[in-house]
Amino acid sequence: MTVNRRHMLGLGGAAAAGVVLGSASPASAEEEIVATDAASANRKIARVYARETYRAQGTWSSYIGVAGASAPAVEDRADEVVEAYSVNKIAVATAVLDKVDRGLLTLDQRVDVTAGIVIKDTDGIFGLDGAYPSSVTLGHAMAALLTLSDNTAVRLCGLVCPAAELNEILRAKGFVHTQVVPVANPNRFFLGTTTPRETYDLLQKLVGGTLLSPASTEYLLNVLRSLSSFTDGIRLNLSSDERLRVATKAGWFNDGRNEAGIVFDTEGKPMITYSLFASGPFTGDAAANDTNFGATHPALRARQAIGRTLVDSVGRFSAPAALTFKARAYRPSNGG
Repeated sequence: MTVNRRHMLGLGGAAAAGVVLGSASPASAEEEIVATDAASANRKIARVYARETYRAQGTWSSYIGVAGASAPAVEDRADEVVEAYSVNKIAVATAVLDKVDRGLLTLDQRVDVTAGIVIKDTDGIFGLDGAYPSSVTLGHAMAALLTLSDNTAVRLCGLVCPAAELNEILRAKGFVHTQVVPVANPNRFFLGTTTPRETYDLLQKLVGGTLLSPASTEYLLNVLRSLSSFTDGIRLNLSSDERLRVATKAGWFNDGRNEAGIVFDTEGKPMITYSLFASGPFTGDAAANDTNFGATHPALRARQAIGRTLVDSVGRFSAPAALTFKARAYRPSNGG
């Protein structure tokens, strides 16, 4: 079953309404679907997506695909050009790593962190340093970009990969809608747009080994799967080991709440790829929702339920032949 907007407003919406209103409905039976193969995983994911997005309200544009399935589980306004917000930091990192792969940059080269380049927006870590100028490696800046979603790190990436070049690299890889927005300073840009399908395709090319070199692919996936990366959405209701099997990047601004990533099985095979973009108004008070960027936001609650379903659907059936990307084991430390 592929969910699209018409389906959600029909059967999916009716089932979800029964849950919301507390009446008997097929939703209770749908909850019992067990993913024993790609087709049943599709059905389970489609039902949960329809129910949870109906509850959250808002406008959703999404694409979810299961390895081995003949059709996507969710294809909902998948070609809509949407504001990507920080989900496009994956695209920024892709362009920088492409230059690394071509020998034009190295992850251990240093970039200068000056007072003028620091964004004091309370996100990330560079705005907390309190002592400038300093310098960090490009690898450090990229790790901050993808884990803490540091916006100063966007500017640091722009020092080595200006907006025009970044967009050219993405277009050459087939991503004509996944583009940043240049500003007067050629080394700075807004994070721009994408479509759910293009972000899905970018992630698929990444784990398919055709987007970047093996070393850059491993670097990018290790950062996105780390326990320091975003946990308030898809990964919230997961154990530490389960979180390490989900590479994810979220993005938010104004009424937009987005997230995209990949779920791996215990062997490191990429099993489910998701690309979820949503904007308000959502259930509840619109003004309060617009200033709530935490786990209690309706869109994030929807993604939490979807995320639990995605992970529960993995490992119950074999995947087609694929590259494997085993996550690094978590080893906590007590200092020393």
